[in-house]
Amino acid sequence: MKNSLLLFIAFLAFTACSKQQGKKNSAITGIDSTLRPGDDFFKYVNGKWYDSVKIPASQSGVGTYMFMNYPQRMRLQGILDSISQSKNSAGSIAQKVGDFYASGMDTVTIEKRGYTPIKPLLAKIDAISDLPSLMNFVVDQVKVDNSSIIGFGVSPDEKNSSMNIAQIYQTGIGLPDRDYYFKSDSSTVAIQEAYKKYLSTLFQQTGSNAIEAKKNANLVYDIDKQLAVSHKTKVELRDVQANYNKMAVTDLVKRHPNIGWTTFLNNLGAKTDSINVGQPAYYDNLNKLLKTIPITNWKIYLKANAIERYSDDLSKPFVDASFEYTKVLSGQAVQKKRGEKMANVVDNYLGEALGELYVKKYFSEDAKKRMLVLVNNLQKAYAKRIDKLEWMSQSTKQKAKEKLFAITKKIGYPDKWKDYSKVNIARNTYFENMVSAASVANQFQLAKLGKAVDKSEWFTTVPTVTAYNNPTANEIVFPAGILQPPYFDNNADDALNYGGIGMVIGHEITHTFDDQGAQYDKNGNLKNWWTKEDYAQFKARIQQVINLYSTYTVLGDLHINGAMTVGENTADIAGIAVAYDAFKMTEEGQGNTKIDGFTPDQRFFISIAKIWRVKMKDEFLRLWINNNPHSPPNWRVNGPLMNTTPFYEAFNVQAGDKMFLPKKDRITIW
Repeated sequence: MKNSLLLFIAFLAFTACSKQQGKKNSAITGIDSTLRPGDDFFKYVNGKWYDSVKIPASQSGVGTYMFMNYPQRMRLQGILDSISQSKNSAGSIAQKVGDFYASGMDTVTIEKRGYTPIKPLLAKIDAISDLPSLMNFVVDQVKVDNSSIIGFGVSPDEKNSSMNIAQIYQTGIGLPDRDYYFKSDSSTVAIQEAYKKYLSTLFQQTGSNAIEAKKNANLVYDIDKQLAVSHKTKVELRDVQANYNKMAVTDLVKRHPNIGWTTFLNNLGAKTDSINVGQPAYYDNLNKLLKTIPITNWKIYLKANAIERYSDDLSKPFVDASFEYTKVLSGQAVQKKRGEKMANVVDNYLGEALGELYVKKYFSEDAKKRMLVLVNNLQKAYAKRIDKLEWMSQSTKQKAKEKLFAITKKIGYPDKWKDYSKVNIARNTYFENMVSAASVANQFQLAKLGKAVDKSEWFTTVPTVTAYNNPTANEIVFPAGILQPPYFDNNADDALNYGGIGMVIGHEITHTFDDQGAQYDKNGNLKNWWTKEDYAQFKARIQQVINLYSTYTVLGDLHINGAMTVGENTADIAGIAVAYDAFKMTEEGQGNTKIDGFTPDQRFFISIAKIWRVKMKDEFLRLWINNNPHSPPNWRVNGPLMNTTPFYEAFNVQAGDKMFLPKKDRITIW
């Protein structure tokens, strides 16, 4: 089912160390000088802001990181409002983007249609009479981005990363994660009940009476739970070797006769003789359930899936039902305005077309050039850190540096934009516009099957405030959305930029060498390049990270899952260390001139705290802890800084301070 939550240029010659560029235009304010920096650095820098800022009623949090996407959507909405009111030539990017947005803003037509757009879908489910017809319906939905019980995609073969292969993965559940079906604490039970109520409401809005709707909701929940039993946990999913199970289609046909893989692939139009089965236990279980669960029950499940998939895109009663469930999950008080919602929808379906318009208005080539200087300097600093590692042999160091130097760097926006010429968009057919865009996206994926990987492809949209590391391509990607204050300011001093975007760059480089990334070679293949002794040393240090972060708590006694967040925590610890080393190469980093009363080193560390300046609802924080592989923002500051000796020196952190760790206990991996 639709998940209620919410993935990853050849190396240039090292540039000379950067000198001060431009002028400082970002004063440091809001420091709480009544607090000791070594007790809680996040609060020392952000406490005044945190205590005074109000979370907008339409949001589940406020501040930087993912919550910067809220003001980003306001920017996008400005672009969309303007372009949707202009005369644009048929078939142009402007016409498709503008008309798609206009169709979604036309709530009068959307309300009149009610759930008419999905009535043909529900009729097809009613017509299902046996297992083959059920599976034919499932494959038809895969074609329009509805995974239901089969999660299918096309991506690089992790042991032959230059070629694309078919991939299938666990899916089929409506709650955020499998664990939600098996916990009995009050917060989880409230979410379970809200989900059942949501399903019941959807059934009532499509013709069922209250008693029948409740019965159907419980039936769907029971099927969900039976599927969830075979799901791997989020910690188990971190085992990239265990997620690689390339199988011949002929073997899968024998293994899963009820799924009917040959017919499924033929109907999908996917020509392949092998598939990587990410989580085999899920499909083994599904094969059994397709026989043990009556077809009539599967039809009810598929109806719930179909209605839920499009609930936010139908008339107000469906949108309201979806939001009532969202409220319980995230704590968001009121619905987002229609314009903000539609900016997000257009970004999801026509992301690169909208991104092209965004770049023209909001991103400069000068920013891209300076960003490249930063990335190159951090690579240089990383190489020096590898050379100094006492626990790693020379042979492994050499291979690590080869991998480091092979990293592809993508900054700002793609070199070539995606082609949306086959997407049909009209101003008065919002639902059909979405289906057309989803169908073309599926065709784009299928066209890659069995072909060489296009290394120029991006896996995030340009305006999104994010960055990612893609291990199968050995690349790091920084879209234009994150290249703005507080992360990056082309006119700010180096301390702020190296502490801000520098930490993010170091973080993404480190994913190349975290618990998962370290298992891929310089070409992006899942292949060991370590000596046995060095890898044992590496794993021991990774375990130190797991152990330390598992002691951190939020909301009283709710612990961070150290095993689930280990990759991100490792990247945070090393990311700060390498960003600091790169900063010390600059003129400002080598000096001691104070700005705003702070030394260069102090400004560097303050900048780190500012980029994770976030406040969120308790409900969303609980959702975060249970599902997000990143630690909460305050621990993205305090956790790595507790392991950063230059931080101790910059702020005179002493034994007795709450963040103090003895030097022997501070973790250094890279």
